[in-house]
This record gives sequence, structure tokens and C-alpha cells, in this order.
Amino acid sequence: MTQIANYKNSLKLIEKKENELISFEPLTIEKSVEMIQFLKKTLTDIKTELLLIGFENSNEEVFFFKNIKPIILGKLIFYNKIYRIETNCPINASNKNEYYHEKISELNKEYEKYFRNNDFYKYCQANRVDRDLEYFTLGQINLLVGINSFAFEIDPLFSTYYDYKLARILANTHLINYLQEQISYSNELKINYAKNNESLTWSESQNALIELIYALYVSGSINNGKSDIKKIAVLFQQLFGISLNDIHHAFHRMKSRAKSRTIYLDIS
Repeated sequence: MTQIANYKNSLKLIEKKENELISFEPLTIEKSVEMIQFLKKTLTDIKTELLLIGFENSNEEVFFFKNIKPIILGKLIFYNKIYRIETNCPINASNKNEYYHEKISELNKEYEKYFRNNDFYKYCQANRVDRDLEYFTLGQINLLVGINSFAFEIDPLFSTYYDYKLARILANTHLINYLQEQISYSNELKINYAKNNESLTWSESQNALIELIYALYVSGSINNGKSDIKKIAVLFQQLFGISLNDIHHAFHRMKSRAKSRTIYLDIS
């Protein structure tokens, strides 16, 4: 099975590429695009080679359409879905979590509709092999058994139809895991943020903090100068667990100081 060894090597190269991109850093939109391009080229190269040399026997054919192509195609579907999900993802952390939960709900509905009671899905889950020749060799598609209309669009020289169905199952599994990891990561960030905030206390005077708030407001350093000063003040009060009394009067008192109006900033 020389060709099988080559196909297995393709899986190793994909794993190596993934490790290089996302082993130590989060998966980003840019990395998803890079993986999509890499996987598309890998699949195209395999298809070109396969159409030239074919399979040595049915065992090799079954192995390819059951254990090689669905893994590659499943990852391609997965990264494509990640790209679409992340390009529409809210920036706000709480909205992000809600968004990810919605996507998980959509996947669960898809599972209930297309997979849970599906004979092929049960076949794969049970690790059966008795119908492999029917599912994973070319030219076996029976268009009269109510298969998905996608079957009319596939390349009959490079798909058994069921290799695509298996790829979708694998992609959805990857996607569920990804979304759950994102939710866990987001929750962890919130916990760490709360812990860090507990240790932050403002140790200068209230006037010093008000001075800093006004400096940020007047300089337009927050939201390009479009943020209301009350919102900035609320942010700092929440950050340091402090209550600032009568900010506007404090500012007017700053303007009437005999010497410097910005004593705290001058020292800083």
C-alpha cells in the first residue's frame, strides 16, 4: 500500500502545519484562512495524483475514502466555518459567550435533524466495517434511497458521497470542541479579570483620580474623544472600587487653584 503511506504522510503534514500555527497561540481569522488555503491545496494535489494512478485495490480505496479524505475535508469544512463564525463574532466578551452558545445550539439542532437517527451516523459511531464497500468505494451511490441533493453536485471520480457525510460529522465534532474551548477561555478571562480587580486600589486622593479622568477626557485618549466623561468616571470607579463625589465641582475647584491646576499629573 505505497499510496496509503503517501496519504498518511499528508495527514502528518497537516498536523505539523496546525502545530506550527496554533499549538501555543489562539486560532485567529488569519490562521483559519491560512489553514483553508493549505488544506485546499493538499486536497487538490491528492485528487490530481489519484485521478492519474487510481487505486491498487478496493481495500486501498476504502481506506482512502474512510480514513484519509474525510479527515482532510472535515478540517477544511471546520476551518471554513471558524472563519465565518469569527468574522461575525461580537467583540464584547459577554456577547461573545452568548454568540458561541447560539452556535452550539445550532450544531445540536443539526445533529438532531441529520445525524442522531441516521443509519450511516450510527454505522460510523459503532466502528462497523461490514458496509464499507458500499459506503467508501466509487460508483456505489444509489440515488433512489433519499440521499441529500448534494450527491448530484459531487465529483463521482473523487467522492463516494459518504466520505463527505463523514467529513461533516468530523467537522461538527471539531467545531463543538472549539466553541466549548472558546467559552471556557472567555470565562477564565472574566475570572482572572475579577481577581485582578480585587487587588487594585486607588491609593491617591480622589482629586488626583479626577484629574487623571479629565486629562483622558480632554485629550480624547478614549474612543477618539467621543466617550462621555461620566462613562469614563464610572469605568474608573468600577475598576478601583471607589466612589467619586461631585466630579464637576471638583473640576471647577481644580481650575481655581492658585498654582498648578494639575498637581498630580505634574508630579507623575
